[in-house]
Amino acid sequence: MSPLRARLAELQLAVMLLTRLPAGHLREAPSIGASAWAFPLVGALVGGVTATVLLAALALGITPGMAAGLAMAASIVATGGLHEDGLADVADGFGGGRDRARKLEIMKDSRIGSYGGLALILGLGLRWQGLAVLAHDPKLAALALIALAVSSRAALPLALLWMPAARADGMGKAAVGTTALRALVALAIAVAALAFAFGSAALPIIAAQTVLQLALVIVALRQIGGQTGDVLGAMQQVAEIAGWLVLSSRL
Repeated sequence: MSPLRARLAELQLAVMLLTRLPAGHLREAPSIGASAWAFPLVGALVGGVTATVLLAALALGITPGMAAGLAMAASIVATGGLHEDGLADVADGFGGGRDRARKLEIMKDSRIGSYGGLALILGLGLRWQGLAVLAHDPKLAALALIALAVSSRAALPLALLWMPAARADGMGKAAVGTTALRALVALAIAVAALAFAFGSAALPIIAAQTVLQLALVIVALRQIGGQTGDVLGAMQQVAEIAGWLVLSSRL
């Protein structure tokens, strides 16, 4: 397989893993770790879908707050709520488990408890309100949706590189094996997207996302000894929320 076809296959696999969007079929599937560099590009795709829904709603005269809600719904449909599910499972597991084994058991349970429900409400509410604030400027809001969807997924390859898998199965285990080069490519894509969208305002966004994701990494290492697919999903959610918090305070 040529290098170009290999990269396209990795991107295709990343779309298949992180979204519910049609992505065709792969005859020779690369490893999940090999596709990790493309996670931010998948974010651009999801952000593009979400931004399109927002702009269409605003063009139809729907109020910014309601248009922001429709955009959030489009994002959830595009990803199948994958990252939101991770946030809820992490909140339930870390908040309700007494030891590592019990925390992992709770996180694997498809049912959502009180901690997970509250995390979903607060997470979606903060993202919704952040977008509603910016939706009065449609162009800025669309850029923000795409740039934050990109940057919030950029640190996931680093987590796969540096954090051990917390369980012997699941996506967290299957996705290990990425490289430092792939992680750096993902970060470079995110920095470029933020700089294009916000210029110098990108720096506090990067700082806030780094701090919150690093805090979650430290908590995950203490709570369950590593990463899982749910932890990666929660990392994406807290990074996106951090971006909206910074934008709503500065712009």
